[in-house]
Amino acid sequence: MDRNQGSHTLAGDTMSRMFWDGVQRRADRVILREKELGIWKAVTWREMGEKARQVGMGLIAMGFEPGDRASVLANTVKEWLYADMGVLGAGGVCSGIYPTDAPAQVEYLVNDSDSRYLFVEDEEQLDKILEVRERTPCLDKIIIFDMEGLRDFSDPMVISLDELLALGAEHASKHPNLWEERINCREPDDLAILVYTSGTTGPPKGAMLSHRNIVHQCSNATRMLPQADQDERLSFLPMCHVAERVVGCYFSLYTGTIMNFVENPDTVPENVREVAPTVFGAVPRIWEKFYSAITIAVSDATKLQQWAYRTAIGIGLKVADYKIERKPVPAGLNFLHKIAAMVVLKNVRKMIGIDRARWLVTGAAPISPDLIRWYMALGVDMLEVYGQTETTALTSIMPSDAIKPGTVGLPVDYGEVKISPESEILVRGDYVFMGYLNQPEKTAETIVDGWLHTGDVGYIDNEGYLKITDRMKDIIITAGGKNITPSEIENQIKFSPYVSDAVVIGDGKKYLTCLVMIDYENVAKFAQDKDVPFTNYASLCNTAEVQELIWGEVHRVNQNFAQVEQIKKCRLIDQELTAEDDELTPTMKLKRKFVNEKYKDLIDSMYKAA
Repeated sequence: MDRNQGSHTLAGDTMSRMFWDGVQRRADRVILREKELGIWKAVTWREMGEKARQVGMGLIAMGFEPGDRASVLANTVKEWLYADMGVLGAGGVCSGIYPTDAPAQVEYLVNDSDSRYLFVEDEEQLDKILEVRERTPCLDKIIIFDMEGLRDFSDPMVISLDELLALGAEHASKHPNLWEERINCREPDDLAILVYTSGTTGPPKGAMLSHRNIVHQCSNATRMLPQADQDERLSFLPMCHVAERVVGCYFSLYTGTIMNFVENPDTVPENVREVAPTVFGAVPRIWEKFYSAITIAVSDATKLQQWAYRTAIGIGLKVADYKIERKPVPAGLNFLHKIAAMVVLKNVRKMIGIDRARWLVTGAAPISPDLIRWYMALGVDMLEVYGQTETTALTSIMPSDAIKPGTVGLPVDYGEVKISPESEILVRGDYVFMGYLNQPEKTAETIVDGWLHTGDVGYIDNEGYLKITDRMKDIIITAGGKNITPSEIENQIKFSPYVSDAVVIGDGKKYLTCLVMIDYENVAKFAQDKDVPFTNYASLCNTAEVQELIWGEVHRVNQNFAQVEQIKKCRLIDQELTAEDDELTPTMKLKRKFVNEKYKDLIDSMYKAA
């Protein structure tokens, strides 16, 4: 059976019409699951459609008009999707706010988006908006998903989701045709959602994505990433990020792929093993952590188990190299790989939770080619994709039958990509966003003569594959005038199981240095195994043994680069960072600009004369 069969049957040229067509056609099929009290509970299309309708009709009953905006401040839970589809169905625009954002950021995003309604997950998120609501004059109502701890709370501006659903059901009974009218009141070129960029160089910018942008990606990209209603995926990345919102949830709605919402961000590894998704997309940080966990587990195994793993993964890597070179795998090697898979590699895949996966997708940040080879050696194709919020998530996709690590695949066949004289990647197509909300100057700088200026430097090779070398603003020019792209060096350093992230420094300097964020769990285990005393994160980073360990990892990477590209010194960031910290994006990437500013003294110490 064609795994993609039925995935292109949804009609509708707007997201709301497409979703409602799915509700009617797939009524009794499961669309999502969420774990409650230890049990995965299923929700059908009919049930989800009714929740979305009640949300939308409840908003309409409170005065919500076509084109009005609503924001959602919550973790990745099923209610996020109910709110999203309810707002869109009511003819509105839905915007997401990261659950890690501080009250001041919530204030900015509510005001910038002109949101009249705000959905919040729980008491913690409610407190943020209550702290700043005197400075959010546009806000009319706050709706709470989870009322735990708030049963006695009373505020005329605040209602529970259950109250909104009841209001919506009542309003729908009085106006039986109004929902269909609202679904049909918006057109393809109307604004559908706002996705705010991380704001590494200033306040976040609200990228305006139209219904046309979203539907165009859904109907085309799923040809290249085939999936259907027999497939299952995990929903755990932030819903306000374009990757989870579009490639995750919207693609799943379009194809019928079942979404499994994790319990919380900390249970992702456990939930992956429980669900064993058949299609799985994540950011490099997740793939690196899985690899690190296996590497550490092997180091604790018996000598026989270590030998078995090394032998099996070695066979797998040889098979991966044949596939990468697009050569037929020799029969003998193929036989050995099947044996290795049965005896060892299948168990490794099960430990991660990818034993059923037909393909893995990585994107949103660069990834080491060696990591892609490792997953291929396990027997699962890893497809790197490239895109931005401004291209509604995807610009290029790696073909599964011609994987080329080190590139981000082929430009999608439903758009155009070219390279400017300055080596900047330019993009044109129906997936290119409408512009930045309230920032016409920024929009004019970004879209010139119909071409989106991505800010990424790269080239298209002789086979048509797109290669990203770095962000234009991140290129390092040393004091000697040498142009260096730091991301390739950083990716190789991050391949270490002991490194969580790394930032290469050297703009205007005589040599390169590096700041490293350790993988606390793995480094702590190393210290315990070596009887290295430490009391907390900072003391761990400051031990001579750990600093020597990390320098050894950097030195290993240095061997792969020319002298001018080698790291001469490195320092450890000795505080454990979370997404609430300015140095990290919500997807846990170090922000180069903030790191350079905050750790200036630490950086300067690496350039002082000995």
